[in-house]
Amino acid sequence: MQLKSLATAKMTAKAAAILAAGALTLTACGGSSTPAASEGGIQLINAGKLTVCSDVPYEPFEFQKDGKTVGFDMDIAAEVAKDLKAELSVVDSSFEAIETGTALTQCDVSISSISITDTRKSVMDFSTPYLDDDLALVASSDSGIKTLDDAKGKKVGVQQATTGADYAAEKGLDAQQFEDTGLLVQALQAGTIDAALGNQSVLGYAIKDAPKFKAVEKFATGEQLGISIKKGNTAMAEKVNGTLKRLTDDGTLKKFETTWFGEVAK
Repeated sequence: MQLKSLATAKMTAKAAAILAAGALTLTACGGSSTPAASEGGIQLINAGKLTVCSDVPYEPFEFQKDGKTVGFDMDIAAEVAKDLKAELSVVDSSFEAIETGTALTQCDVSISSISITDTRKSVMDFSTPYLDDDLALVASSDSGIKTLDDAKGKKVGVQQATTGADYAAEKGLDAQQFEDTGLLVQALQAGTIDAALGNQSVLGYAIKDAPKFKAVEKFATGEQLGISIKKGNTAMAEKVNGTLKRLTDDGTLKKFETTWFGEVAK
């Protein structure tokens, strides 16, 4: 999913909070960083806890239900925590902080439908990919939109700092940007925008019970999602990759996909 660009215009309140927390961490103890706690040979920011940064809500990857943060990403995060024999602790971050690596001053890893790009790999490391996720244009049946060209001159929404936003700009769309996908989907359902451009997994999930909307066009961008890890933290990367291999080999990852996506993203 969300392949968000590094060149974001303005930090959101959540991003500012992450920056502030990171600054406190870096300036504690007379300028040295807070010592990490060891858990099974892995250095964790908080002893006994795997602290995960995620941009909530982003259904069905991460969202609140019955007071808990649930979703496809959260199922994977719980498995990583289990293999570390640690408790899962989720920090609600902005995607701006996640995609620039700033969130990793406060979290051990970031799991938030993060598309792997060369630009992002310059500031953080990634796990092996755990999901392929291309882009789609979703529109209502009465919008008259059947292709990307049809959407030009109409109200198209994207989530800010995402690959959907980048793709819209590349294709000459003057898209309206929303802080998160929840707001984007609400605007689509309310009819304040004519179409939405974003990752097919998320938009497909949002419209799967709404026959008025459909994915009118899909774009094979080759996006793959990965878990981001602080650059150079090879021990954590090996542990995360070990969990992903286990989930792939025993079929658990496929079960998670079926649970959260069904056939809508295929």
